[in-house]
Amino acid sequence: MGGHEQSTVASWDAIGFRRDLHAHPELAFDEHRTAARIGDVLAAAGLSVESGIAGTGIVASLTAGSSDRRIALRADMDALPITEATGLPYQSTKPGVFHGCGHDGHVTMLLGAALHLSHTRRFDGTVSFIFQPAEEGRAGAKAMIEDGLLRRIGDTRVFALHNWPQLPVGTLATKAGPIMAAADRFDITLSGRGGHAAEPHLTTDVVLAAAETAVALSTLVSRRIDPAQMAVLSVTRIESGASHNVLPGTASLTGTARSFDAAIRDRIEAELRRIVQGVATAAGVEAEIDYVRYYPATINDADSVATALAAAQAAGLTAMTAERPSFAAEDFAFILAERRGAYAWLGQKRGDDDPPLHHPAYDFNDAIIPHGIAWFTELVEQELAA
Repeated sequence: MGGHEQSTVASWDAIGFRRDLHAHPELAFDEHRTAARIGDVLAAAGLSVESGIAGTGIVASLTAGSSDRRIALRADMDALPITEATGLPYQSTKPGVFHGCGHDGHVTMLLGAALHLSHTRRFDGTVSFIFQPAEEGRAGAKAMIEDGLLRRIGDTRVFALHNWPQLPVGTLATKAGPIMAAADRFDITLSGRGGHAAEPHLTTDVVLAAAETAVALSTLVSRRIDPAQMAVLSVTRIESGASHNVLPGTASLTGTARSFDAAIRDRIEAELRRIVQGVATAAGVEAEIDYVRYYPATINDADSVATALAAAQAAGLTAMTAERPSFAAEDFAFILAERRGAYAWLGQKRGDDDPPLHHPAYDFNDAIIPHGIAWFTELVEQELAA
């Protein structure tokens, strides 16, 4: 743990705790058992614990010394609606619910840091430990902000990490500026006149219009967005019809757009609407577009990135600047839109064939738990140096 006494958390079975969370996963805003287990550990360690924020969120605080300086650390708690396929002895006991992104590990590392700091108290100020619900597409960070998170943590920098299967164990990477993408969802419904498949001339073919729309949208980024910018748009689902001999009257398309720049985000939505309406007009069908911007880009503050990398080095990790941001999205973005801070990736790679995040065979690497504890601890002890 980079010079910190591992004995301070030795009496707490971190791996056992993590695997218990893994065996009992809970979806967004339903993390009641998870929150209760977290609260019990924090209260037993003497922290001030406030629960029920945005339903299941927790903010715990720990103060040492007399300084009014502050720092906040965050971990996400929720699981995914995926059926686990690991075959592990501690695999999910809930069919269709699975910690396939490692949030059980994130909780364990932040709890370990809270326990360690409550014992050593080698800092001067106040630490806020944020345990957040509903990161997976339900904007739990935004919900906590709306329920008073910023008032509770004060004017402070905020840090978070995510395990990263692409990076080797013992490595922490981050970068200034965008590190995770803004995420938008679009749902398109095309409506026309259905009929017999043998008489297409008497219909307005929404299946053909849906296919043309998907092809046209696939050229949006390559032909409407500056090649120097980074963006991606994917049509992920097309649905229509129920019979081989009937041309249906409706078709739907769903997909996502990812970007890092606000102006590019605006351009993508505007061009998508233009393309869809153009295809619909040419095909003689009606188009309804529902475009939802659900997560903004996660933007790291440059000074906070330097702090994060310095803490990683002090914790005995290999600290590196990430080469490029990820097109995945993260609702920590809502917090970084209100407070300075940094989001980092902690390597957990076992081998070249590791299942990625959100894969049914993914498994959090327990070997990195001490690394996460050490990084969180170093952040506090450097930021609030006594």
